[in-house]
Amino acid sequence: MLERYENEEAWAPERRLQPSGGADAGPDLPPPPVPAGTNPTSIDDDVADDREQAARDVPPSPPVPRLGAPKKGRRLVRPEDEPRPTLTPEQRLLVLDVWQRSGLAASEFSELVGLSTHTLYGWRKRFRDRGPEGLLDRPRGGPRGSRLTEVTKRSILMMKEAHPEWGCQRISDMLVRGPALAASAGAVAKVLKEAGYELEDVPTRPHPEKVHRFERAKPNQLWQTDIFTFVLKRQNRRVYLVVFLDDASRFVVGWGLHATASSALVIEALRSAIASYGPPEEVLSDNGSQYVTWRGKSAFAKELESRGVKHLVSRPRHPQTLGKVERLWGSLWRECLLAAIFTDVGDARLRVSHYFGHYNFQRTHRGIDGLVPADRYFRADSEVKRSLKERVAQNALELARNGTPKKPFYLAGQVGGKGFSVHAEGERVILTRDAGEREEIDLVRPDGVPPEIPMSPEEASSEVEEAEAKPTSSGPELPDPGSSPLDQGLRDLVEGLSVRKEEDDG
Repeated sequence: MLERYENEEAWAPERRLQPSGGADAGPDLPPPPVPAGTNPTSIDDDVADDREQAARDVPPSPPVPRLGAPKKGRRLVRPEDEPRPTLTPEQRLLVLDVWQRSGLAASEFSELVGLSTHTLYGWRKRFRDRGPEGLLDRPRGGPRGSRLTEVTKRSILMMKEAHPEWGCQRISDMLVRGPALAASAGAVAKVLKEAGYELEDVPTRPHPEKVHRFERAKPNQLWQTDIFTFVLKRQNRRVYLVVFLDDASRFVVGWGLHATASSALVIEALRSAIASYGPPEEVLSDNGSQYVTWRGKSAFAKELESRGVKHLVSRPRHPQTLGKVERLWGSLWRECLLAAIFTDVGDARLRVSHYFGHYNFQRTHRGIDGLVPADRYFRADSEVKRSLKERVAQNALELARNGTPKKPFYLAGQVGGKGFSVHAEGERVILTRDAGEREEIDLVRPDGVPPEIPMSPEEASSEVEEAEAKPTSSGPELPDPGSSPLDQGLRDLVEGLSVRKEEDDG
């Protein structure tokens, strides 16, 4: 940086004493007076020596900066650390021995040997725990690759091959639900990456607005309903599917499949759902003609009003309001309708009912914490989570012992408003009540009676032939069907009365 000076003479070059006539001589100075009786030549020599001595005694002036020179800034830099020599295990053991013999504190001894106190304490702890082996060089970093067991890895790869559309979270939930194996979504992604799977960029359309989510707290507080249509490929016939979905649990409470879309179709499905699961508090629908009319009240609205159910209508051209039903349509199309070929409407109705049974009781859902809709609808989600957690812990121990997990068994639900769960522990079956009480279930019949073994058809036919071949017993004969032992007594009584009457007449 340039320094500014108040005195401009500071910028002037230094004036040195030089012999006269020199190339760098300054302004002429008056010669000193010559004393009497001296030689002028010697005087000139002495003066020249004095000037040279004075020039040597004057300190050198700073270099004059140029006004047009570029400025040089200052910056903070970290000094280059000199690489510290790596000590061998023998040298580390020698350092610990010298430290122990010196009796010095760690802070004092560390300054002498050029090590930190943290390093000294770490070496000492490793030596106390494992002896000289603890002072050996250890590889840095953890083991590479997935740490899951081979059974879990194979299960993940088999699920991905069977269902390529499943994501990592879906596979993680199905592992807990099915073979009771624990693997997070990140662990599943690592296994798939090691197997050669790569991420694929799929073009998506950005949503114009933010999606607002809502969910009712309890089942039967709100049902969502909508109509979906598809074509039967063999008959080239269009059919219409209406569904009623519980908002809190995603449980399909009612549905109907017909060849026409009318209010009667919707009302029939509504009545069937109410007969099976009771009436809801509210029903949410779109502005379809089956639900809403432009003038007056529709038949569907009157049906809800007669049952005391409030009718909610979504905003026009806004399918996000019925997002849960729209998500159901997407799953139904990808997992069932896209590849299925139905013979007629009856076959389609039967196979769609099978899918809804799978959707309600077997298919996990990310929107309800990896449970199935039936778990939350019947309010058994807490019991199911607890039972699944116990199964995973037990299965992990079984996997560590034997290497292959056993087939899981569990049952969870509610009876009379009280939760319960039944699961297997080895060869035992344990019943866990709502309060956490555990009780073993005895599968042996009462009184120690062994179960009856059914006979084969050959044994049954031989037993019948033997019974027919046996002679009848000599006991009293049984009356014919429709007869009674009193009939003969009645006949004798009638004959006796008739005989007495004849005698009286004669």
